[in-house]
Amino acid sequence: MVKHQPLQVYERQLCLSCLTGIYGCRWKRYQRSHDDTTKWEILWFLILSGTFSLLLVWFYFWWEARNDYNEFNWSLYNQSGEWSDRTVPILATTAAGFTYITLLMVLALCHVAVGQQLNLHWLHKIGVTAALLTTITGVISVNQMWAEEWDIILISLQATGPFLHIGAVAAFTALAWIVAGQVARVEKTRLQVVLLLLYVGALLALYLVPLTITSPCIMDRSSLKPRPAIIGHRGAPMLAPENTILSFHKAIQLKVSGLETDVTVSLDGVPFLMRDHTLQRTTNVDRIFPDRQFDEASLFNWTDLRSLNAGQWFLKDDPFWTVHSLSRKELSRTGNQTVCSLEEMLRLAARFNRSVAFDLRRPPPGHPRHKSWLNDTLETVLLSGIPQELVMWSPDWDRELVRRVAPGFQQTSTEKLPKEVLHKRGIVRLQLRYNQASPQDIRYLSANNMNLTLRSVNEPWLFSVLWCSGVPSVSSDAPHILRKVPYPVWLMTPDEYCLIWITTDLISIVTVVGIFVFQKWRLSGMRSYNPEQIMLSAAVRRSSRDVNIMKEKLIFSGKSAGKWSED
Repeated sequence: MVKHQPLQVYERQLCLSCLTGIYGCRWKRYQRSHDDTTKWEILWFLILSGTFSLLLVWFYFWWEARNDYNEFNWSLYNQSGEWSDRTVPILATTAAGFTYITLLMVLALCHVAVGQQLNLHWLHKIGVTAALLTTITGVISVNQMWAEEWDIILISLQATGPFLHIGAVAAFTALAWIVAGQVARVEKTRLQVVLLLLYVGALLALYLVPLTITSPCIMDRSSLKPRPAIIGHRGAPMLAPENTILSFHKAIQLKVSGLETDVTVSLDGVPFLMRDHTLQRTTNVDRIFPDRQFDEASLFNWTDLRSLNAGQWFLKDDPFWTVHSLSRKELSRTGNQTVCSLEEMLRLAARFNRSVAFDLRRPPPGHPRHKSWLNDTLETVLLSGIPQELVMWSPDWDRELVRRVAPGFQQTSTEKLPKEVLHKRGIVRLQLRYNQASPQDIRYLSANNMNLTLRSVNEPWLFSVLWCSGVPSVSSDAPHILRKVPYPVWLMTPDEYCLIWITTDLISIVTVVGIFVFQKWRLSGMRSYNPEQIMLSAAVRRSSRDVNIMKEKLIFSGKSAGKWSED
């Protein structure tokens, strides 16, 4: 009876009931089985394992893609016309799904560890199927509209690879307990050999993974290049409304080396700063000019543009979750921002001796400035008083004309072109997305005296990887975050990494061998017992009187069984 059982046995039965109950809704003792798992349930275990692996990669992707959350939201805004932080529901559902599948995976492995038959409940099968299909749909969607972001996985492995390897070795080492138990329980020698070969082969492959890991942060400390210069991308858009004079002021306060912005030309020929094609997201055009809120931004004259508020949207939408950090005075200044002209930004940069770079958008056909837009912009730059050597000129239109009129401009390209083409066009600087330049490209450009700026770099780990790669400058939406990175997040010499690698593998080997030896001794000892001994071993801490009663019951039951067989 339960009341005579020791507390340890009762707790073990309770844990086993919870294990089989949560996984397969088998809460009663008679529902559990030590029989071999059916082929159908083995198939579901494989589906569960595949879903777990896919969700692990999916979760890792979104965790590392936080560098580009704003880019993702802006891309969806251009498609839907409505601004919202779409990463929040994606992260919430991914975290919930990953937690659920991980729980089922752990329960399944515990079943295998204690020798219980796998029997996934049908509700869990529906849940696993839903998680799998949802994740596959998400992967396909990202591949269609944001395919270049997959590069973040390989780039991030340059920062996380050495540490993920240690975690993977630890996980596979822990699996030795389950594998050793299965090998000891299996009676067929051939199956034992297959299990051992699969596990040992996977473990050896994992031990050798560091041979394929390359990271620029594994280097001699004396080879580390100077800290990359930081260019404020649209100012400091996490602390103030993008492309406003307040945003550029904050960026300069954060000691950025330059300012980068987006330029278009108004109906009356005034170059102004605007990222979007319309004014709907970043101004109150829906209140001031409700009938024109969906019109192209360049179809407004400068007087109308200047009458719009360009700061209230930032306080309302809080796109970077930073409004709470602003003081009362900063909130007031933010709410009173207006559309900024290119001339205002250039004069500010000239006053503080900061370089400038901008993406120039041509007005649509039929616009009064459709043909003169380049001259309007060039004239504004030359009249602003900013030194020519501080201007990074990237438009390809009439580049030869611009070189003659303003020979001091830093001719910049946003395309990755052959060296001969770059020199022919007089290009002295490249401005690329961070995934368009490998460490080899960075070294090659540096050797050929070609300046390079990579954008948009917002996370410390990415900044550290690019720093170790030798990038001279980066463009960032988060200069306030990168300012707090005075040294790469991690940096180790090849000898130090080799020592960590070998130490990790040796500890794992010793642990795995110890687990196999212990499991063989433990399970072989259990198999040498007869049924009576197995039942009595569970009562090892009982009083001698209880043990004697159990023995008498077993002996009596054995005699009774013999008598019935004779009859």
